[in-house]
Amino acid sequence: MGVLRAGLCPGLTEEVVQLLRGRRIRTVVDLAGADLEQVAQQCGLSYKALVALRRVLLAQFSAFPLNGADLYEELKTSTAILSTGIASLDKLLDAGLYTGELTEIVGAPGSGKTQAEALQRIQVVHAFDIFQMLDVLQDLRGTVVQQVTGSSGTVKVVIVDSVTAVVAPLLGGQQREGLALMMQLARELKTLARDLGVAVVVTNHLTRDRSSGRLKPALGRSWSFVPSTRIFLDVTDGARASGSGSQRTACLTKSPRQPTGVQEVVDIGTLGTAEQSPVLQGEQT
Repeated sequence: MGVLRAGLCPGLTEEVVQLLRGRRIRTVVDLAGADLEQVAQQCGLSYKALVALRRVLLAQFSAFPLNGADLYEELKTSTAILSTGIASLDKLLDAGLYTGELTEIVGAPGSGKTQAEALQRIQVVHAFDIFQMLDVLQDLRGTVVQQVTGSSGTVKVVIVDSVTAVVAPLLGGQQREGLALMMQLARELKTLARDLGVAVVVTNHLTRDRSSGRLKPALGRSWSFVPSTRIFLDVTDGARASGSGSQRTACLTKSPRQPTGVQEVVDIGTLGTAEQSPVLQGEQT
């Protein structure tokens, strides 16, 4: 809430502000919770004037009320579900990638993270450090805003492959600003997803926990709260035994809609082909 100051609203003069501060009423919240009859007596002010003053300030600073039905309708009209082009992966994601959300694909090198992001009509931009990445995202935001206001087709998916490559060099050691830069990147990605209605997909590497020895997503606990959905991608036992093969196991480890622990087999060798996706079949005919 705002701090009380002269001119904030009609009737709030410097004299009134000083009198209220003398009674430890410094903000709109303080005034809203105060006993106005007692304040009027102690400050020598008009009770009716204080009531009118509080009414104006509450109207100015209170949040506009919304009911759940209105919020639900707004969500339905602003959210799009984008198919990944493969049925089993869409099933794991509850029909596909959701605009306004950040989805993370985690896996070891060679697990197929990049292949799992195979898309048509994709534009590639290279960024080799976090500062270049932030500049690219700022430029992209301006581009998407222009497309929304214009008549051209808009960007619907933004892929960062991989987020670990630009963040990991900044973490640990004496580089104390690394965590702050990582969270700045997280804010940029989530703002891009939410405000501009795009689906953001990032890839992340695996690291081994020092205490338990188990594999876990890189970038630590702070980053774990950033993605809305997280998928762990691993080579299937059959493909690992043969040393070749394109089948991968995709396990849902975090989701706002689906139960976690659900697994699907994904064939990254057929990602984006007409045989794998009825959606792409329709686009190619």
